[in-house]
Amino acid sequence: MNKLEQRTAASLAAVYSVRMLGLFMILPVLPLYAKSQESLTPLLIGFAIAIYGLMQASLQIPLGLLSDKIGRKPVILGGLLVFVVGSLVAAMAGDNFYLLIIGRAIQGMGAIASATMALAADLTREEHRAKVMATIGMTIGIAFAVAMVVGPIIDANLGISGIFWITALLAIAAILLIIFVVPTPAIIEKTETGIISNYLQPILQNNSLLKVNFSVFILHLIMTANFTIIPLILRDDLGMESISHWKVYLPILLIAFILSVPQIIIAEKYRKMKPLFLIAIMTIAGSQLILGFWHDSFYLMIFALLIFFIGFSFLEAILPSLVAKYTKPNTKGTAMGVFSTAQFAGIFSGGMLGGWIGTEFGESSVLLLGAVLSVVWLWVIIRLKMPVLVEKKS
Repeated sequence: MNKLEQRTAASLAAVYSVRMLGLFMILPVLPLYAKSQESLTPLLIGFAIAIYGLMQASLQIPLGLLSDKIGRKPVILGGLLVFVVGSLVAAMAGDNFYLLIIGRAIQGMGAIASATMALAADLTREEHRAKVMATIGMTIGIAFAVAMVVGPIIDANLGISGIFWITALLAIAAILLIIFVVPTPAIIEKTETGIISNYLQPILQNNSLLKVNFSVFILHLIMTANFTIIPLILRDDLGMESISHWKVYLPILLIAFILSVPQIIIAEKYRKMKPLFLIAIMTIAGSQLILGFWHDSFYLMIFALLIFFIGFSFLEAILPSLVAKYTKPNTKGTAMGVFSTAQFAGIFSGGMLGGWIGTEFGESSVLLLGAVLSVVWLWVIIRLKMPVLVEKKS
């Protein structure tokens, strides 16, 4: 990659990851409130997790379309400002859990994922675009790892409001990065005819893109559903205080990240995307089965979480890259909008399903649901055709 592409990858990865920290730091913390306050049910906790995803899912396509029409940076900056406002509302909620939910909803309205990924595509050449997308995808995995470790520590020392204050500061840092560090792309030729026929229709009729979007939906549904109950399992079934949960998350996520990097390189460089994609899904299915039947065993749970996050880290990196490969330049913002809609719809669905199923049928049912969904997912992806890559001319 040239210097512009390296700068693009580093700066946008930083922007994307600090925003995702705002979502992920809450995951290991919120479920623990279900038993600390009598008025809070697992379903309400699940809704507090899910509302962020619902708002994101509702606005990704409109803001992706808007970024195709008026440019990426204005949309990204506006979304980050909204995210800051939501973080401040949640930080000042105190013991008012419903105000915290409102803050989470406002945070979710800053739906910039599609515009950010489209900006990355705008600023990179096709032969290097997959590397940039994979870089951004990998930093999401890093953000997740950091959040799982830091979230419980901040909560123990500053309370849940401290998480939101720090999230607001991180979003302000992201705004400064967009203004002063992220390059501004050349003006892209816009299509001035119908939004539906020229932007949405090609995306929604692309069978391969639909399968990629289905993949990111299921991936985040399973992940979010898991984390409506995993913190409770660690505390109640395995006897770990919440402040010590980082001792489980940190080594697992570090090892998973290290082991996923060679897979990403092999998938991209040697064009082994399809078989590694299928293996990752099977790995996630296996992890859900182990968690569902043996989550009361510390060592089996650690093993299951490790193989889950190996598959998760790999898929989180390669799915945005696949979207870029399947999409034409003038519809990338829309395509990333649909992709991000599916991603956050998965987060919403996982939060709601995890809260409801966990309440009605028990913890194991949530985990076994992930195994069933993984089998369906595998059946869908077996039929996925890999994109034809454009070779760089010498």
